[in-house]
Formats: sequence, C-alpha cells, structure tokens
Amino acid sequence: MSSGLFNKFKLTQKQSTGAKTLSDRSPLPSTGASKNQMSPELFLKFRDFIYEKSGIYFTETKKYLLEGRISKRIDQLKMKSFDEYFRFVSAPTNSRKELPALFEAVTINETYFFRNEPQFQALESIITPEILKGKAKSPIKKFRVWSAACSSGEEPYTVAMLLLEKIKPKFPQFQFEVIGNDIDSSMLQKARGGVYKEYSVRNMPKYYLQKYFTKQNDRYVLNQEVRNMVRFMSMNLYDSNAMRTMANYDVIFCCNVLIYFDQKSKQKVVANLYDSLAKNGYLFIGYSESLHGISKAFKLVHFPKTISYKKE
Repeated sequence: MSSGLFNKFKLTQKQSTGAKTLSDRSPLPSTGASKNQMSPELFLKFRDFIYEKSGIYFTETKKYLLEGRISKRIDQLKMKSFDEYFRFVSAPTNSRKELPALFEAVTINETYFFRNEPQFQALESIITPEILKGKAKSPIKKFRVWSAACSSGEEPYTVAMLLLEKIKPKFPQFQFEVIGNDIDSSMLQKARGGVYKEYSVRNMPKYYLQKYFTKQNDRYVLNQEVRNMVRFMSMNLYDSNAMRTMANYDVIFCCNVLIYFDQKSKQKVVANLYDSLAKNGYLFIGYSESLHGISKAFKLVHFPKTISYKKE
C-alpha cells in the first residue's frame, strides 16, 4: 500500500484457524446494537468480508479500530447501525460501488516525498544504471517502475523526479514509465491532482522543492512534467486477475503493505509481485517488513542502509 494500502497501523498475524469465506455466512441476525457498538458476531462477519475482498485481516484485538472507522462511513451515509451498513455493503448490487469507500475507511494513508531515502539512493546510484546497462543491447529501451499501494502519490512522484533529474540525461535513448496503484480511489484522485501540504514535502531536498513545485498559499503544486511521467490506476493487490496484468517491471516498491495481511495473504501477494517483476528486477518493501517465511524465490541484496529482493 509508500507506502501506500499505507504507513498504517500494524495488524497482528491471523490466527491459525483460518478466515471464513462469504459462503460460510449464515443470514445476518438483528443484534439490536447501536451504531457505535458492533456485536462480536457482526465483527467476525465484517472481518471475513473484508478479508475475502482485500486480504486485509483484523484480529479480535483490533475490533475497536474497525468500529471507529466504519462508524464514520455510516455517518456519511446517514445510516443507523452497523447491521444496516453490512447488509448494504455486502449486497451484490451495492458492493462494487461501495467497496472502495469501505477500504478507504479501514486503512490509513501516511506518506511523504523522499521517504525511505536509502531505497531511493540505491535506485538512483546502483539499481537503475545496472539494469539500463544490461538492456543496452536490447531492442526494447524501456525502464519501468511500479509503486504498489502508492497512497496519495508521493512515492511514484519521487521516483519520477529522480529519473528526470539523475537518470534520463545519462540514458536519453530509454523511455521511463512509472505506475502507481492503490485500493483507495480518494487517494488516487489526490495523487492525480499533484497538490500537497507542508507535511508531504517536509523531507524534500530544497533543490527538488524549488525546481519541481510551485507554492500557492500553504500548498505545493507539482509541475506538469513530473505529473505526466506517472500513471495512476485503481487496483487491489489481492486480486489475482488484476495482478496478472502487471508484468515486466524492473523495480517494484511495495512498502508498508504486507503488515496488513496474514501469512497466507502475504504469500499470495508476494508471489504475484514476483511474477510481475522482469528478470533481474528488484522489490523494495518496508523497513519493518520481511520476506522471511513468505518467499524463497528472491535473492536478498544489501545496499547502504537498506536491502532489496532481486528476481534472478
């Protein structure tokens, strides 16, 4: 999820009993609970529904978080109870339209430009030159970066600025493509707008801030050249069909996303990311995350102050 689906609250690992699927659900009884009180039975139904649709898993200890976040969506829709909202979001006629709003409600988006700076330094000084030199004799002169779960766009835009500033002048024969995706449609709308507050640019080197942004009152507007370099799309990393459309990426950033998933979901998502990488491509994940026990398919590569996972 930059973090992107995401630096978000950390969910603990799913219990070994496994999550029920929607087909396991019996008809929802009326609990008589108020909007601010979710019954234990209804919590399980919400949890299993969210898990099936996104792979995001809430343990019982996170019940209060789920209550608080869903209650805000209930207020927006002027509904009276968690029961009413569950019937609404789980109905086939409403689900496709309402699911993005539910995912927006239950996730937290916290990111900024040049976050995880050692990763960007490795991308600029080691990884990109290595890959481009390896493609020197290839008829396809394209370098592709995917920011998976990009939130409001700071991560893919950081990549775009680095490529424009440091790489493109040295490799003018190459085309550069940067993709950002997220499950939260409101974050993608913000990303496409390219307008940010002070918080987002607080770690930005002064040179980049002055060259690529225009300050308007208390907002920072990203210039069109950088915005044109990044393409955003809505996608759920847990959706295997959608993931199969993502192929031949040289570098993937998927930072602070795996913390949302249980072991089984992590394995599924990481396997899909592996398939999406080109040969000799690199995967970056968050500093608090690891592929230990998740995948043995990658080669662990050490860079100054950071690591990455390489597909050989």
